[in-house]
Amino acid sequence: MKAAGIIPARFQSTRLPGKPLLKDTGKYLIQHVWERAARAASLGQVIIATDDERIVRAAREFGADVQMTDPSHPTGTDRIAEVARRLSCDIVVNIQGDEPEIEPAAIDAAVRALDEDPGAVMSTLAEETPDAERAADPNVVKVVCDARGRALYFSRSLVPCFRDRDARPAYLLHVGLYAYRRDFLLRFAGMPQTPLEKAEKLEQLRAIENGFAIQVVPTAHRALGIDTRADYDQFVKRCRQP
Repeated sequence: MKAAGIIPARFQSTRLPGKPLLKDTGKYLIQHVWERAARAASLGQVIIATDDERIVRAAREFGADVQMTDPSHPTGTDRIAEVARRLSCDIVVNIQGDEPEIEPAAIDAAVRALDEDPGAVMSTLAEETPDAERAADPNVVKVVCDARGRALYFSRSLVPCFRDRDARPAYLLHVGLYAYRRDFLLRFAGMPQTPLEKAEKLEQLRAIENGFAIQVVPTAHRALGIDTRADYDQFVKRCRQP
């Protein structure tokens, strides 16, 4: 199956304006993401999708394939769908533009999941943890799955609820990387928002509410997104470690 990775990148960010072009490591933040994604064996091409000429110039500077998209897109999913319409591929992977430490193997796992489960239209990743305090954070999305590994529900609330005091909790924390069958992605982008999606502010619930299957792949990869200056400073510090 032919797969393409698309990295949506916006210059504006409420908490960290100009985030994709931060360059304290000697490389643009978006360059780190692109270089890591390009190492995924499953991807035939990796494209940066943006609505900002500054990002276009930077991407061309380090040799990336970059495409301009409509600035009115409300979400990154809409942005990658615009690019996907121009591509000839079977699978499209949405790679977050603010995760410079994304593991190429994690991308490969998401693509492989769709190859192995013909009934699923999407795949994503989840990290298991017994850490209830970390899982209780509403900014950390949880997922519960059926026996086949397909998502039953995603939530910002703490799910499942372990009623027994002596239970050993194990939570699945969602890692925000998605692989889509291309045809479904184009359809998904045109679907109206659903009630649970609006309530939780989680796009993937739109697929579940419409009866589509999302395969969830267990991973040891922990997403470390860059949301604030402090996050970026910690990333720079990690880069400088021998």
